[in-house]
Amino acid sequence: MRILVIEDERRLAHLIAQVLTQERFDVETAFDGTEGLELALRGSYDALIVDRMLPGRDGVALVRALRAEGIATPVLMLTARGELGDRVEGLDAGADDYLGKPFAFEEVLARLRALLRRTDRPLVGDTIAIGNVRLNQATGTVTCNAKQVQLTRREYVLLETLARHQGQILTRDQLLETVWGYDADPQGNVVELYVHYVRRKLAALGPEAGRLISTVRGAGYVIHKA
Repeated sequence: MRILVIEDERRLAHLIAQVLTQERFDVETAFDGTEGLELALRGSYDALIVDRMLPGRDGVALVRALRAEGIATPVLMLTARGELGDRVEGLDAGADDYLGKPFAFEEVLARLRALLRRTDRPLVGDTIAIGNVRLNQATGTVTCNAKQVQLTRREYVLLETLARHQGQILTRDQLLETVWGYDADPQGNVVELYVHYVRRKLAALGPEAGRLISTVRGAGYVIHKA
């Protein structure tokens, strides 16, 4: 599998590349956002590891540019800035996961494997319908009454998981296991955060889509059968 590492700290970039190469990944590196974006746009990569603070074009702008071009390659964003607002901005830009510095290389590998497992999910051309809301598995888009929004891969898998269990309440732990596939921090609010992201995007499609995901207090989340 091909991984692109975009990190301006050259020593760190080379260390990440070395660790990934030892795990039998095919790795390329870029040391600024402009070069990284050019490589990501013309190359075929299975995942990107992107530093948030890059010269030329920062990581948030880089990921936004990729998503605007319809490139859905999973992105793990690295940053020395761990504030909630910075994490939210990176995820809103289209990053699939976020890891603060300093980090253990074992965690980089674990999170990368988790992203790649999500990528390995078979995407077929059929559509999941819930009332007038349509989930397109091939493109990761959601439409309702001629309006359309694009979800990140993680957002789409979360919504698809709930949609495939219409009428069934899924707990936070069930969603963590199914959508993230690794031991996420059980004290964190990653599920709640992503439900918020998905709801906000669905709300742009109108009231029907905006009300799609219901919270069952103390139990979890559910999409009621149409």
